[in-house]
Amino acid sequence: MKNHISYKIEDLNKLKNSHKELLLVKNLIFWIEPVNTEKERINAIFVRPFNKKKSRPQNLTGEKFYIKNFFHGYGGMSYKCFEYGENIYLVWIDQLSKSLWSQVFQINILEDTDNYILPKGNINKLTNSIEGNFDGCFCLANNSTLIGLIEINNNDYLYSLNIKKINQDLKILKKFNNFAGDLSSNSSINLLSWIEWDTPYMPWEKNDLFFAEIDLFGELKKIKKFSHKNINKNKKVSFFQPHWISEKILVCSEDSSGWWNLLFLEVREIESIFIKKRVKKNAVEYGLPQWVSGVKFFSGNLKNLFCLAKKENSLIFEQYKDLKFVKEFSTPFTAVSDFSVVRKKVLLKGYGSDFFGSIIEIDFAKKVLSNFSDYTYINHIKDCSKPETFWFRGFEDKITHSFLYRPLVDNFKKPPLLVRAHSGPTSCFDGSYNSEVQYWSSKGFFVAEVNYGGSSGFGKAYRDRLNHKWGIVDSYDCKALALELIKSDLVDSAKVVIFGNSAGGLTALNCLLYGSIFTAAICKYPVIDLKDMHYNTHRFEKDYLNSLVGNYENNHDDYINRSPINHINKIKKPILLFHGKKDTVISYKQTLKIQEILLQNNKYSEVMFFENEGHGFKNIENKAVVMQKSQEFLKNALKI
Repeated sequence: MKNHISYKIEDLNKLKNSHKELLLVKNLIFWIEPVNTEKERINAIFVRPFNKKKSRPQNLTGEKFYIKNFFHGYGGMSYKCFEYGENIYLVWIDQLSKSLWSQVFQINILEDTDNYILPKGNINKLTNSIEGNFDGCFCLANNSTLIGLIEINNNDYLYSLNIKKINQDLKILKKFNNFAGDLSSNSSINLLSWIEWDTPYMPWEKNDLFFAEIDLFGELKKIKKFSHKNINKNKKVSFFQPHWISEKILVCSEDSSGWWNLLFLEVREIESIFIKKRVKKNAVEYGLPQWVSGVKFFSGNLKNLFCLAKKENSLIFEQYKDLKFVKEFSTPFTAVSDFSVVRKKVLLKGYGSDFFGSIIEIDFAKKVLSNFSDYTYINHIKDCSKPETFWFRGFEDKITHSFLYRPLVDNFKKPPLLVRAHSGPTSCFDGSYNSEVQYWSSKGFFVAEVNYGGSSGFGKAYRDRLNHKWGIVDSYDCKALALELIKSDLVDSAKVVIFGNSAGGLTALNCLLYGSIFTAAICKYPVIDLKDMHYNTHRFEKDYLNSLVGNYENNHDDYINRSPINHINKIKKPILLFHGKKDTVISYKQTLKIQEILLQNNKYSEVMFFENEGHGFKNIENKAVVMQKSQEFLKNALKI
């Protein structure tokens, strides 16, 4: 059994750490992966030719950098490549020196070589060390002026610097009122675009789309906020991924219809911004909550634009030419990351219900596809439990989504039920392969993942269900699903456990507080004190509770009543908690406060801290310990 745990987690960890931040430039694929197994924080940028997976990777940055983006706490792309003729400019964020670096490369015209691009000149340390968080959404003007975003001392700034100089201070072009993101530019670099959001909103609740003119020297001339009576003039709207597909045309998505739908804007000059085309589709999402910067759902240009969209429980792929819809492709993917298009070449990393992240490379100039399954040579995992979509009546009798995973073996007369509450809480379960789910299914457990009210991927109204009701709607929906499965005689009503990480931990603990359905709970780095979160969480989430619970001054009692820490004496059922001592989102000291009470009141309860973990566990040995402890805990708590 121990070997089984190690195998599952080792595989997952290995795949998550390899080929991260994939990017397609010209006919080359760039990515990041670790290079020194003895030093955890050393990685490098690699390159190989497109559609040649067996080619030897070329290390471009050596073994002296920790290339990572911490913009707004959750980061995003940590490097960017710019193509100029036969030259490629590579710019990256290094956390060891706290600075930006760059290198110019030339494409090697020799074909029979492992050095696909050749360095021109020296690696340059562009900036002095800066105590701030760079974003990787860079723009490069006139072969020399780099423009970007940085977070310094709880403020966001737009800056520029000379890519040909070293050890510079940043030239600040604009200080934002609060948050900014998704910086992009047209091909001539005379127009910039970005999104901004301010208190009390998160970017997926309300943000604004801005445009700016810049001169030959990278100076801002004019700034214009996009406003239109049919979109965002009189309502809260969230824009997603503004992306230039030509000199004058920008595509993005916006949710004024209730779904993130496509919007094409024509920007001939800063004072003349017109809607060129809108694509309005019900129950289709061309976007998701902007936790991470630089997430792409569209890539390509006016002549060949490709778009991703969530439709029901799968992802579809669409092609547009000159703004006209060409074709929709079905895919086997439940999630996609690292999406890039160059001409008719498509690169992405796809995830499915029975496979890990697979790198997909398709040249549409050479292949005519009816769907992605025709070309995706994926190593499907045998003997895994496939997710089944199950809709049920949740809070206020509203139809609510979940995934069910039936046990792979009959180890019990009637299987115990494990209910999973996702983190966020503005997140979702997408049905992607999860090694922990499969582990429990392989031991005879019935697993259910609840996309409770407030989850993303089901439209704006579904997300808004949680407004001012976090700790109520989510817990109610988890209990409602458990009751439905019990009534259907699918699971053992005496053996029902709830799992929750981060925000899901608050959901799980509140489920134990109110009602007798759940037998026990297992939580990692749980939210247990909303008052503490209000005062001490990091900058990006400082306004998160305004919509989830309400303004603190006006809703103080709700912050107290919905915090498990204030009712922990009432919980008499076993709880297993894990927390990392380097957690900057939810302090482990909150879990420490309830440790003694839990151990005194609840038989079989246990609390475990990890010295080297933060908000989300990374260490493979720690993951194995979590699984082993969870198994021992359930054996005692459920008497199995």
